[in-house]
Amino acid sequence: MIRQLVRKRRKHVLIDVDTQRDFFLGSGKACTRNHRRILGRIRRIMAWARSRNVSVISTCEVYSNNGNGGCCIDGTDGQKKIRYTVLGNRLSFPADGNTDLPADLLQQYEQIILHKRCVDPFDEPRIERLLSEVRADEFILIGATTEGAVEATALGLLQRGKKVKIVVDALGLHNKKQARLALRKMEAKGAKLIETKKLAGVSHLRKVGICDCDTCRGKTKRLRDRIFRRVF
Repeated sequence: MIRQLVRKRRKHVLIDVDTQRDFFLGSGKACTRNHRRILGRIRRIMAWARSRNVSVISTCEVYSNNGNGGCCIDGTDGQKKIRYTVLGNRLSFPADGNTDLPADLLQQYEQIILHKRCVDPFDEPRIERLLSEVRADEFILIGATTEGAVEATALGLLQRGKKVKIVVDALGLHNKKQARLALRKMEAKGAKLIETKKLAGVSHLRKVGICDCDTCRGKTKRLRDRIFRRVF
């Protein structure tokens, strides 16, 4: 018999889905199209989790050199998490097909980081075990992508009888139409859709200081203005 991982039921568990550089930086191999708008909200939610002592379970895609079209390759900067989604007291697990996990894991660590070689976290044995056994009143989801790993994570939790909230303005996407359909499907299956301000209030921080692309650094407008002055 597998020993239970969690003795105490938690009010909230934050599921941080694939908040990695390749998905959230302008230079990333598979950067989400709306990353500029959501990075600040993701940081806000992570700060809320720290202040409320909310347990964080993070998933990260990791592939070999021949996998996934060059995205999230093991050992590359793109595979790493964006810096403010990493907490101090954390424990990481590789994607190795095992189910071994210490007992009372979320009592010992603020954050558990689980690597996976797939989009759906429930295809990875260790993640499937952890998400199935953890008890909480609500699981709160952020990350990427809406139409990919977020949808798979939410549906997997709902199938296991968990209550799920999706923070819709803290989700990265590649395809708007597919993302809208994914949100409708998750809602139809029982997930609640909320916004960051309802969960964590409003942040006064204007910049997130992580992405160096021109849009996030506000260079696009300045460059356009310089070109306009030169021409006219």
